[in-house]
Amino acid sequence: MNEGMIDRVIRVIVGAILIALVFVGPQTPWGWIGLVLVITGLVGFCPIYKLLGLKTNK
Repeated sequence: MNEGMIDRVIRVIVGAILIALVFVGPQTPWGWIGLVLVITGLVGFCPIYKLLGLKTNK
């Protein structure tokens, strides 16, 4: 796990908002990017953080 709790919560919230845009609002497919944010937020691991050597957990 390379994501801290605050990072995970923000990812899930922003991801849920983006997913909601698929159904309400502009209804663009870009909202499905939110699915990636929700999954990484729930799992606690971000492959991009791993590639860049970043960690937001203690």
